[in-house]
Amino acid sequence: MVILGSGESGVGSAILAKQKGYEVFVSDKGVIKEKYKTPLQENNIAFEEGKHSEELVLNATEVIKSPGIPEKAEMVQKLKAKNIPVISEIEFAGRYTNAKKICITGSNGKTTTTMLTYHILKKAGYNVGLGGNVGKSFAYQVATENFDYYVLELSSFQLDDMYKFKADVAVLLNITPDHLDRYDYKFENYTKSKFRITQNQTKEDAFVYCADDVVMEEFIKHHEIKAEKVPFSIKKKIEGEGAYLNENQLTLTYKNQNPLIMTIEQLALQGKHNVYNSMAASLAARIVDVRKETIRESLQDFQNVEHRLEFVASVNGIEFINDSKATNVNSAWYALESMEKPTVWICGGQDKGNDYNELTEIVKAKVKAIVCLGVDNSKIIKAFGGLVETIVETKTAAEAVAASYKLAKKGEAVLLSPACASFDLFQNYEDRGMQFKGAVRGL
Repeated sequence: MVILGSGESGVGSAILAKQKGYEVFVSDKGVIKEKYKTPLQENNIAFEEGKHSEELVLNATEVIKSPGIPEKAEMVQKLKAKNIPVISEIEFAGRYTNAKKICITGSNGKTTTTMLTYHILKKAGYNVGLGGNVGKSFAYQVATENFDYYVLELSSFQLDDMYKFKADVAVLLNITPDHLDRYDYKFENYTKSKFRITQNQTKEDAFVYCADDVVMEEFIKHHEIKAEKVPFSIKKKIEGEGAYLNENQLTLTYKNQNPLIMTIEQLALQGKHNVYNSMAASLAARIVDVRKETIRESLQDFQNVEHRLEFVASVNGIEFINDSKATNVNSAWYALESMEKPTVWICGGQDKGNDYNELTEIVKAKVKAIVCLGVDNSKIIKAFGGLVETIVETKTAAEAVAASYKLAKKGEAVLLSPACASFDLFQNYEDRGMQFKGAVRGL
């Protein structure tokens, strides 16, 4: 068994594979971080860094690859040419657990919805693990814990390498163009990838989805989904099982029991996108029999995840908000949509084939100035040059914060919501968010 990549998922997979009696070899083209090297050494797992030794990798009976390694990578192509199965950590770990799995995907809101679902199940006293794209590696937990339930956040990259794995409850929040560079710039390829969350489901399972998403509705019309369909909407009344919003009242019905009714003002998470996230998490929890009262309490006392519309500080009457997790256009749209004050918008980074036209109207309505934080900002300048009077270019979080502080006035806001990946200037979106928060606190 060869494992490509030595991050959270790779090391977790290595530990589980070793426990199950496989001969394991971990190969990483980059440098293995100390926190991942130590468990490999402690478990006597062979590894290499700074290269992939072909003679060892191509000798594998099966390969688990990190979701960060694209399909087009040379080594992955060579493995495929030799018909060596390449799977994800989730596929592998799923073989060794009988726990019920609630799996959550979507272009936006995955992490918040996953954390909220986990919060509800924990509050209900369930023996539950949190994994996938968030928390500890799923494989590591299967090796070391004995949970009855898992709440898993799944990216399209993880779904791409899943074949026999089955979600007991699948949640699909929305589908908007993202990561198109990994899907030959074809939106339909990305859509199919997201719908892999329903593969292998039977009529005993449940599929929770957004009935307001045109792409999803269209796909469902033309493809068979065997699981029970449980929709949610903020635009129309859902008859039967599901959740919907009527004015400011949220109604959730499942298995013909009395509905759970709340007003949106009672929700800990505010903003339109969070009404969707709250509905999806609540339905997933109801499907696994969590009591309505527990769901109600959880929706009221949930603390949001870091780097997602996170209030940092108010400096001389200027509010600073960290939304570094917004790595695509749609996420940034949601963030701008939730802004109530004139906003200086910090955006930019590594472009993933973004179409900024979707933001034209919201930028006109909400943004007074733009501060670019990226190596190449030409697309942003071209898209918004005619809409916003001031556009400034910066290369560090400290520069971006200083520039935005100068541009904003008392009673206004500064929003970091990049709409791009972070890898041109930062290690990841967390690093970008931490540097932003540090710079704000240094004002």
